[in-house]
Amino acid sequence: MPKVVSIHSYRGGTGKSNFTANLATTVALQGYRVGVVDTDVPSPGIHNLFCLEPEQMDKTLNNYLWGDSPIEDSAYDVGTMIGVTEPGKLYLVPSSVKPDHIARILRDGYDVKLMNDGFRSLVKTLKLDYLFIDTHPGLSKETFLSIAISHILLLILRPDKQDYQGTAVTVDVARQLKVRKMLLAINKAHSKLNLDVLKQKVEETYGETVAGVFPLSEDLIQLASEGVFCVKYPEHPLSQEFRKVSQQIMEG
Repeated sequence: MPKVVSIHSYRGGTGKSNFTANLATTVALQGYRVGVVDTDVPSPGIHNLFCLEPEQMDKTLNNYLWGDSPIEDSAYDVGTMIGVTEPGKLYLVPSSVKPDHIARILRDGYDVKLMNDGFRSLVKTLKLDYLFIDTHPGLSKETFLSIAISHILLLILRPDKQDYQGTAVTVDVARQLKVRKMLLAINKAHSKLNLDVLKQKVEETYGETVAGVFPLSEDLIQLASEGVFCVKYPEHPLSQEFRKVSQQIMEG
């Protein structure tokens, strides 16, 4: 049974796209067929991590949402670009970075049912084991209707008061929408924090499992979204933490 995983955060800048790229790649490296959809249509960016340039993106998610082409035509085999080998596969459906395309989406919105139908079509056509959805941050009807069809919702938060409050709201909304399984991941934890105490406190506060705690990393910042971290630095503590989280997704 294919598994749909949404990666979400209440605020931007949490590292959501980095999480999506690294977790999807980690799972694909285990020999699974994995798809990623960038549904952050107002501010797309995950294609950079997979070394896919805008000029290579002939078709995008936008073309599917506007009825121009099937969603499979927008799926790029990015696994071959970053070193995912058979039997593993990694596909990306990017959103358009063209200003007029973004303006059109912001002005007219899109049909969420069509988006969700596209997810199902992608899973079936590409014979996916896992589909990762990189969401638009914050609370919106479109985002949550896509999250509602997920098997797992992974919420990313930073140890920051705004993130804590926003995550509390997001968790409540997700429960009301009857999300099947929720996991939390703490990102950008600074060096003065006791990570075990932080993990325990967050689990007690939200009543949900913290799948991983990620320290603030200069190595990740230096990579500057030019590639997938776990491929460039497979033995790095961050990559090990991504493997730990991906294991919980595969078991969940």
